[in-house]
Amino acid sequence: MIVHRNRAAALAAVLTAAALSLTACGSAGSSAKSGDTAAKGGATKEAKDATSAADFGGMDALVAAAKKEGKLHVITLPRDWANYGKILDGFKAKYGIEIEEENPDGSSQDEINAITSRKGQDRAPDVVDLGSAFALQAVKDGLLAPYKTAGFEKIPATMKDANGAAVNDYGGYVSIGCDAKKVEVCPKTFADLLKPEYKGKVALNGNPTKSGSAFGGLYAAALANGGSLDNIQPGIDFFGKLKQAGNFNPVESTPATIEKGETPISIDWSYLNAGYTDQFKPKGIDWQVSIPVDGSYAQYYNQGVNKWAPHPAAARLWQEYLFSVEGQNLFMGGYATPAAFEAMKKDGTLDTAAAAKLPVVEKPFTTFPTQDQITAAKKVLTENWTKAIAG
Repeated sequence: MIVHRNRAAALAAVLTAAALSLTACGSAGSSAKSGDTAAKGGATKEAKDATSAADFGGMDALVAAAKKEGKLHVITLPRDWANYGKILDGFKAKYGIEIEEENPDGSSQDEINAITSRKGQDRAPDVVDLGSAFALQAVKDGLLAPYKTAGFEKIPATMKDANGAAVNDYGGYVSIGCDAKKVEVCPKTFADLLKPEYKGKVALNGNPTKSGSAFGGLYAAALANGGSLDNIQPGIDFFGKLKQAGNFNPVESTPATIEKGETPISIDWSYLNAGYTDQFKPKGIDWQVSIPVDGSYAQYYNQGVNKWAPHPAAARLWQEYLFSVEGQNLFMGGYATPAAFEAMKKDGTLDTAAAAKLPVVEKPFTTFPTQDQITAAKKVLTENWTKAIAG
């Protein structure tokens, strides 16, 4: 599987933007038609105001309303990212609704811009897939419509807006990838990375002051060394020790540097590292992936409905599909961890074959940093990172 690097860069933009700021619309006729369709099924609200399938009169009525609209406009969903190709095709095949796909290589900010600049236009995106910082801001700015899917209760409270305006859907953990043909014994934890046999081998996917995955690596290292979401300094200190020991490799890890043998150990998101396992196998690279038990840190993407979606019923049906058992299991085909993983594991609906291909998570991470915590962490990182690894 080839993972879209531009989308990975978009994730970096999420956390960079978080540090800096943290801090379209369907016509009346379109909404009215959806409402009329739903009304035949006992709807209590028009599609644009529906906060659950019950407001349409149930799932059958929601499906009927969405089919009558006949179209869904999505944005920034690369088909080779988190199995979105199969997810998009699966939705279309199941409901017979045409999907317009736009700007697959874009970023979360592009999605927000499309909502705000196309308000009142039929070419506005119906739904968005946003990094956490952007999702929090979008909810605060009132850009997303509250909607609770049938699977809403399966998502941990810390992973969703209470009203359903933005809900974590899929994501990944900070992981350690390792070329087992170039490293005799692959490291499993952050503590392992300090061992002398890893001299010059440990790299990050980018600069943590600019890269989301590298920033996540620092946060994970902090948690592994007595830090917290309020204190990233131990993570910076850890990489300072790696540098002093000669283990830290300043080359920013990419698929190309891994293939060349320049970065045989790479700290990166689990769905990227896991994807490399398949990508590199034909090239003779035995890429192994571990999620460090001493530094469990994850980040998830958020789903949301444009408050002024031109196809409000189809937008809500899309959410139902993504958070259904079928949709959540499909994300694992792209090595992403679905937000409902633990609940599905308990109730027996998890695709065990797909789950078996994911790196093992011994300590699930469900408490995420707030805007203020990320802002503070980025400030500390900006002030101290360079001097920690200087020399």
